[in-house]
Amino acid sequence: MAKDESSSELVRKPIRVDPRFKYEVMKFEGGDTLRSCFQCGTCTSSCPVARFSGSYRPRKIIRMAQLGLRERIFPSDALWLCAACFTCVDRCPQDVDVASVLRVLRNMAVKEGYVPEAYRELATSVVKNGYAYKIPAMRIKKRESLGLPPLPEAAVGHMEKMARVTNFLGSAGMEK
Repeated sequence: MAKDESSSELVRKPIRVDPRFKYEVMKFEGGDTLRSCFQCGTCTSSCPVARFSGSYRPRKIIRMAQLGLRERIFPSDALWLCAACFTCVDRCPQDVDVASVLRVLRNMAVKEGYVPEAYRELATSVVKNGYAYKIPAMRIKKRESLGLPPLPEAAVGHMEKMARVTNFLGSAGMEK
């Protein structure tokens, strides 16, 4: 909600519906099962993440996709909470591949520049260092003092090439 300039009241922005959105999702492998969901709630009631999260509800995300609520799905941090355990897929009575639909939605969100800051930092580190985080010099020295082998060299060149080919850095709003 935003504040109206002329008054102190909060103004709700209208919900924009994109009737073509569900068809975009269904073009991708696994996304086509979106049409089979009849909103029974088995995915959410089976989900180990939903048990501990007040905001993550797979059923709600699936329904928003069916209704064409792209602008509500992509900026939502809840989209990124799926643990990819496939419990929802195993238990769905309609064989909806919920995990794949969520993967498709996350991939679409990345292409439109919606990436949570934590993932953005992690991905940038992987591309730059080849590791999820830069290994501190102290850790390397400690490994040497313990007689452990050196860490393998990271294939940074391959990571940079993959990021360039997929336009990952550009699409996710990340700079080198």
